[in-house]
Amino acid sequence: MRKLSHSELLKIRKKESVLNQFERHPISIILSNVRSLYNVGSMFRTCDSGFVSELILTGFTPYPPRKEIEKTALGAVDTVPWKYFPNISDAIEYQRNKGFHIAALEITDNAINYDKLERENFPLCIIAGNELTGVDNAVLELCDFSIEIPMYGVKHSLNVSIASGIALYSSIRQWHIYNNT
Repeated sequence: MRKLSHSELLKIRKKESVLNQFERHPISIILSNVRSLYNVGSMFRTCDSGFVSELILTGFTPYPPRKEIEKTALGAVDTVPWKYFPNISDAIEYQRNKGFHIAALEITDNAINYDKLERENFPLCIIAGNELTGVDNAVLELCDFSIEIPMYGVKHSLNVSIASGIALYSSIRQWHIYNNT
């Protein structure tokens, strides 16, 4: 086994000029009141690698152009379709109008395990909340369901960009299973 060189990676990487020729995964992410510019930048990179439909930033979540976002996004701001909505309810309505099912990434009393999504849960919009308080209760009321990542340690949380990445990639895996791709 050997690690691929930078030049080898460049040969297999999609070119920005042809991205619109590929179908994106039917998954979008909403970040709700995320404080950290670095978490936002990390989510741009994660959404680029997952080839999501869209990243939506809401509330006081910072949005480009910001050098701190660019530092961790490494150019993904230019490759991920994104929007900013001051009000999350407008973002949820926007996604619903596009046919997306809305899921909060949150520990709730009836959450679905993150790896137990069904075919009918797609297209899927995952809402990730604030680093300290999670998804607001008022936002939970606007969601169709919630998904959670089991916690086995003392702390009952992951970093928002880490949790979102886990949920995103599990959703992508399940989408491919249901679509045999």
